[in-house]
Amino acid sequence: MAVDLDNPDFPAYTTGRAAELLGVRQAFLRSLDTAGAVVPQRSVGGRRRYSRRQLAFAARIREQFDQGHTLAAALRILALEDDLAAERALTASLLARLSARNASPQRPAGRQR
Repeated sequence: MAVDLDNPDFPAYTTGRAAELLGVRQAFLRSLDTAGAVVPQRSVGGRRRYSRRQLAFAARIREQFDQGHTLAAALRILALEDDLAAERALTASLLARLSARNASPQRPAGRQR
């Protein structure tokens, strides 16, 4: 496996290091794996390996837990937040295209007969 530490999906972190970075117990990460919420890649020896993207998502789940939500509720909240962010980005992109289109010089109307 080639090392690509700039790639946010590269599985660079062991369970121990990931737990340390997140300030959680390793059991928390294992429980997310068991539930299918954050499924790490496995090393050749079968050890869990987490990416930065997975750790960021696990941190968001932890925030929801800290607010008293269950795992199911946390995952639904995060999905809705992500959907909303995607829709906002799409709306901004469409508004920018519309603004650019309206700002461009208008073509002269063709001759009328």
